[in-house]
Amino acid sequence: MNTEQSAGQPPRLLRLPEVMDRVGLRRSAIYQRMSEGRFPRCRSLGAKCSVWVESEINEWIGSVVGTED
Repeated sequence: MNTEQSAGQPPRLLRLPEVMDRVGLRRSAIYQRMSEGRFPRCRSLGAKCSVWVESEINEWIGSVVGTED
């Protein structure tokens, strides 16, 4: 469980530029993988505002790094 959530704090939300920096993928690759079910889904906060839950991105990174061995 995420330590931020267990401490009673809301999950941290990431905008697309930060997600791209963390995972090393371009926008089109992120959305392609999302449509294939191979990347965490974004949440819509409005018509032009999408965010990802930081803990889900961290888990995805861990799963990718873990499979490269």
